[in-house]
Amino acid sequence: MSLAFLLCLLALFGLAGLGLPIGLALIVAAVVYVAVQGQDLALPAELLMQGLYDSFVLLAVPLFIVAAAIMNAGTISDRLLAFCVALVGRFRGGLGHVNVLASLIFSGMSGSAVADAAGIGRIIIDMMVRTGRYSRGYAAALTAASATIGPIIPPSIPMVIYALVSDQSVGFLFLAGIVPGLIMGVVLMAMNAWLARRRDFGRDEAVPLAAMPGLTLRAFPALLMPVILLWGIYGGVTTPTEAAAVAAAYALLVAGGLYRALSLRSLAEVLAVSARQSAAVGIVIGGALIFNYIVATENIPRSLGAWVEGLGLGPLAFLMFAMVILLLLGCLLDASTILLVIVPLFLPACRALGIDLVHFGVVVVVNCMIGLITPPYGILLFVINAVTGIPLRAIIAEVVPFIVVLLAALLLLVLFPGLTLWLPRQFGYGG
Repeated sequence: MSLAFLLCLLALFGLAGLGLPIGLALIVAAVVYVAVQGQDLALPAELLMQGLYDSFVLLAVPLFIVAAAIMNAGTISDRLLAFCVALVGRFRGGLGHVNVLASLIFSGMSGSAVADAAGIGRIIIDMMVRTGRYSRGYAAALTAASATIGPIIPPSIPMVIYALVSDQSVGFLFLAGIVPGLIMGVVLMAMNAWLARRRDFGRDEAVPLAAMPGLTLRAFPALLMPVILLWGIYGGVTTPTEAAAVAAAYALLVAGGLYRALSLRSLAEVLAVSARQSAAVGIVIGGALIFNYIVATENIPRSLGAWVEGLGLGPLAFLMFAMVILLLLGCLLDASTILLVIVPLFLPACRALGIDLVHFGVVVVVNCMIGLITPPYGILLFVINAVTGIPLRAIIAEVVPFIVVLLAALLLLVLFPGLTLWLPRQFGYGG
């Protein structure tokens, strides 16, 4: 490890510790490395521009962000919630089940945990608290936990990022996330049902079955979006990036044209917010692309791979080791940083041990999503605190049981790769 790399790491951790956004910290650290090495100072800018503009798949990220923002701005969330209430609201702890089911459906549209929590999550929290059966902390904690499903069931922004660093198929990664996402939903609903009985949440008023056709019809255009998206990708009609463009256009058509819930002014606000969010993600990706060049120059992946092989770990032991490391890092770093900076270091060892990279990608993304609700960083906890004003202490006190069952689901996925790979194999995946 060279002096230049040590100074690069010192600059990175020092600036991040002072509160500089991680993307900017990565770029500054890269400039420090290049300067100490005596290389052309224009190299970081060249790597950043080349990495961002050479990857067609990255265009899917801002397009999915726009689609999610449009859906949150319209009345789509309200219609989906009414449909979910009619389906599962009649059971004990019904609105908790509605919370999870809404996230499962909404995840097929947004690809973002933050979009799920800030949009449909805010509405369901108000619904749960108004009944008087659920505490504010419990409603917020369940919302944060269910929002983690968003990037697991396709579409998924984190899986697009993982595909970039691992050179895997976005389509197969999307397929591989469906069963794990459903498993996460099942364990969260099971925990909610258990807590509902233990705390005697009672039953919410059942929606008459006669109202189901009407509610289904109102929600049908929104429910159709994931079908169109997946049919486009797996039917060979569109690439994942083109499917993201279709998703954004369809969301605009439904929210603005069919539901007439989006004015020109609100559309301009949606586009402005989406641009800021996309720029923030782009800076992190660009900084990581530069930093990955430095890591490759220092031969870190090969050295790490040789070290892991020297430990004599088998595939399962290595997966467990990697998951523990990523869980610990997830308490401190955001998912994009982990996927772009840390995960590439593990990929050579995965290849050497014969670990399927699609399976590894899904369990890594699930791991990162659990990190989103794990203190002290837990960005979803901060998002819900910001949009609802519910104290962080109240949310953290209630989120622990949901973290436990999600960790159990993660362990299940690690131990049984077939759960992840079964669906991609039905569509021709040979891994």
